Amino acid sequence: MMKYKGYYGQVTYDDEVKSFHGEVINTRTVITFQGKSVAEIEQAFKNSVDDYLEWCRERNKEPEKPFSGKFVLRISPELHRELNIHARKENLSLNSYVEKTLRHAVAV
Repeated sequence: MMKYKGYYGQVTYDDEVKSFHGEVINTRTVITFQGKSVAEIEQAFKNSVDDYLEWCRERNKEPEKPFSGKFVLRISPELHRELNIHARKENLSLNSYVEKTLRHAVAV
């Protein structure tokens, strides 16, 4: 995983064409890059992010922020109720309880 200016790039290697291909994964905007070596793919990633930011500046458009911290989650009413019960038992809001639970789930 590569990181540059708050954007994350994920890279795959195509053995058939002997080339790396990457995509910025933390935006809805499609930002891709490619290279033949590690040095090339790293530079291509940075260039693609910079090109995207420049494109936005030229059009007086706000670049998409990698993530806002908000997302909609659709779950069953039963699970919603159970989560709320667990949150109340811990004297937490449902939002705080879900955030705590998700943090635990992705902890390395």
